Parts: sequence; structure tokens; C-alpha cells
Amino acid sequence: MDEVLRVRRHIDLTAAELDAHENLFDGEYRNEFGVWNPDAPYGYSPADTHVLAFRGHALAAHVGFQRRLILVGSQEILVAGMGGVLVDERYRGMGLGGRTMRQAQTVMRDETGVDFGFLGCRREVVPLYESAGWAQVHAAERCLSRLDQTSVVVSEGGPNLVCSAKRRASQWPQGDIDLLGTPW
Repeated sequence: MDEVLRVRRHIDLTAAELDAHENLFDGEYRNEFGVWNPDAPYGYSPADTHVLAFRGHALAAHVGFQRRLILVGSQEILVAGMGGVLVDERYRGMGLGGRTMRQAQTVMRDETGVDFGFLGCRREVVPLYESAGWAQVHAAERCLSRLDQTSVVVSEGGPNLVCSAKRRASQWPQGDIDLLGTPW
């Protein structure tokens, strides 16, 4: 079966691609989080860029990111905040997630002008991201709650990870992180 990776700006998604998104995400999360909304996916910040992996006509994997200035300590840092990382359960274990992630990282580096990629994740998936070149950073994180978009949430210990873009991941500054919005 043919595999095709497509990079799309959010505003350029076709109706068919939006339907494919809804099917992929609702198939995984609807029972727990309700219906997927392209402009506020489960309360997280929406992507402005999507990497879509199709197997035949089925959307098999997705990685999205949003450009945003955040604060690290007192420094403004331009990041591509990554979220919506999902592989259809039928296609897991085939390396599709890694290929989709690497394509997203290439777009971050070559087309967006961001300093770093940034993501937060569950502890059990940290090795997946590390194998794709992401490095953990240890700092408190402050963001708006995805549940009401107004309450402030402060967490310690993440995990939070960064990848190289204009700057090497090793150049990530010290200091607490303020996402200046909801997480991705």
C-alpha cells in the first residue's frame, strides 16, 4: 500500500482532510474527550501546520504544530509547539509515526523560522521522541488550562522536550517555561 506524507497549513486543509482528521482523532479519543474540534482540539491549541500520513486513502498518522512565542526565564523564544501526534492503531509499529515526526521536524527547521520544536508528553512516550532527536528539558511549566482556557496550570517535571530548529537543542535556555497560552 502506498504511503504519502503531505504538509498542509491549517487554513488550506480540504473538507476531505478535515473529515479524515475527525475520523482519526474521534476513533482514538471521542469516548474520553468528546467530539474533535479542528479549532480547539480537546481544548489544546490548534496546529497551524499539519503533517498528514496517508496509507492509500486513509489518514494513518498526524503530527501538528503551532508557531508561538513563549517565555523561558525572561527570554522570548519562538517555538513550534507540537501536538496532535497520533498513529491509527492499525498502522502502529511500522515506523510511520517516526517518519511523520521527522517530516514535521524538517518543516520546522527549513520553513518556519522557529528557534526550537517544543512538546509536552506522557512519560511512557519519551523514548519515542528521544529516538527522533528530541531532548528533555527540566523546568517548571506554566500554561492556560485546556479545560477552560483561563485557569493557570503550573507543573513540575513535565516531561517537556525540545528539538533543534534554527538553534541546537543544547542551546535551550535555562529557566521556567511559560507557554503564554494553552498547551499543544
